[in-house]
Amino acid sequence: MKSCLRFSLLLLCFAAFAVPAQSYPAKPIRFIVPYAPGGSSDVIARILGQKLGETLGQTFVVDNRPGAGSMIGTDIVAKSVPDGYTVILSDMPHTINPSIYSKVPYDPVKDFSPITVVGTSAMFLFVNLSMPAQSLKAYIALAKSQPGKITIGSGGNGTTTHLSAELFQGGAGIKLNHVPYKGAGPALADVIAGQIQSTFTSMATAAPHVKAGKLRVLGVTSARRLPSLPDVPTFVESGVKSFVVEHWWGIIAPAGVPKPIVDKLHVEIVKAVNSSDVRERFAALAVEPTTNTPEQFRALLASDVKRWAKVVKDAGVKVN
Repeated sequence: MKSCLRFSLLLLCFAAFAVPAQSYPAKPIRFIVPYAPGGSSDVIARILGQKLGETLGQTFVVDNRPGAGSMIGTDIVAKSVPDGYTVILSDMPHTINPSIYSKVPYDPVKDFSPITVVGTSAMFLFVNLSMPAQSLKAYIALAKSQPGKITIGSGGNGTTTHLSAELFQGGAGIKLNHVPYKGAGPALADVIAGQIQSTFTSMATAAPHVKAGKLRVLGVTSARRLPSLPDVPTFVESGVKSFVVEHWWGIIAPAGVPKPIVDKLHVEIVKAVNSSDVRERFAALAVEPTTNTPEQFRALLASDVKRWAKVVKDAGVKVN
């Protein structure tokens, strides 16, 4: 009798998890982007959201929630019902913020259900066309001759674009005037308009403006020159030793989402990332389609938290 009872309970538990996965998704999915419209995360989310909407039969509603270095949007997800109907396109600052801010309202690993990384990309230094520097070496020389005068925007305090600027200054021995924005898109818009002179961001954010001839690209943070942009030098070859940064993006849900739903999302997202049309659109943004398992993604989050804690400490980055 007891064996039968245990078996029945196991069947009930299995059914409880199987049914949500079979019927999921039964309504639109809120797809949070913790940055302003126009930035790389926004562009990537809209590409993936459109594709996933087609394959899953439900709309992925992109919801931009910028602020506090991506923590406002991320906190919304951390506190959402873990039913698979709220996800976020997270990126590297998710693992940087715990070292940047004195108070982070969530644990970057324990409070989330990682699904998969979706892409990686090097960072680029962009400048306004009126900037006298025509090369990365010329930019560094100009910055050394005018300490604190050249403005460099970022997507916000503690973001990868901010940290890249700090690492650049330390490695090149220069001092720039940091101007934080609520997202990489607004920072880039002000570079184009001439309100500030330069910014770090991904090609995903800047590609249309580069193609239109509105920006100058001075350098890339990859270890080697990119085949798609052979004329853009790396920072290492331009004299900034060991300055290599590759940004990642990934889709994360709140902690506690049933494993069958996580698994279903994982399968569909991996299929979307590897589809020919998404890969083509990613390539145009200099984003390398990249996926991993939920377990591998969780391990990446944990290791990056430790990695960036050391980088932030060595760079002396502070956010008030």
